[in-house]
Amino acid sequence: MEKKKFWRFIEESREFNQAEWLTEKLAQRGLEEVVDFEFIFQQLMNASYQSRLWGAAFVLMGSCSDDTFDYFRGWLIGQGEEIYNRVIEDPEFLAEYIHEDNLDEEGFPQNEELLSVGLDAYTLIKTGDTEWDDDTYDELLEALDKKGLLAAPDIEFDWEEDDLDTLFPALWERFGEEPLG
Repeated sequence: MEKKKFWRFIEESREFNQAEWLTEKLAQRGLEEVVDFEFIFQQLMNASYQSRLWGAAFVLMGSCSDDTFDYFRGWLIGQGEEIYNRVIEDPEFLAEYIHEDNLDEEGFPQNEELLSVGLDAYTLIKTGDTEWDDDTYDELLEALDKKGLLAAPDIEFDWEEDDLDTLFPALWERFGEEPLG
C-alpha cells in the first residue's frame, strides 16, 4: 500500500465508524496490506510527535497527557491528508478547523480507536476476532520492524504552559479560557 492508497482509505472511512470500517476493509485485504497500512500510520504518528503540536493540543483541551496526545494524533490522521499536513505545518490552523462535527462524542479532538486499527485487522485475520493476543501483537511488531519502522523520536518541549498564549494566539483566543470538553 502506498501513501495515496492509505489516505484514500482514511477519506472513505470518514463516512462510517472510522475504526470499525478500516479494520473490516483491511482484514479483507490480507496481512500484507494491514502491515503496510500500520507502517504508514505509525510513520505519521512519529512525524506528528512534535513539541509544537503537543502545545497546540494542550491549549485546545486545557491539558494534554501522553495518552491524550496519542489520541489527538490519531484523530488528526483520521481527518485526512490535507488537514493532517496543514496542521503539521501550522497548528494554529486548528483554531479555524475545530468544530463540533469533527470532534468525538465527548467534544474532544481524539480518536483512540484509530490507534488499534492495524493490530485489530491483523488479529482478525490471524485469530478470527479482535481480542488481544500477545503472539499476534509480537508478530505485527516484528513485521513492522522488518519494514524498517523507527521508534518515535524523543522530543524536548520548547514551550512552557505560561507561554502558550503567545505561541498560539489564535488557538488561545478561541480555546485558552474555555478549552474543549
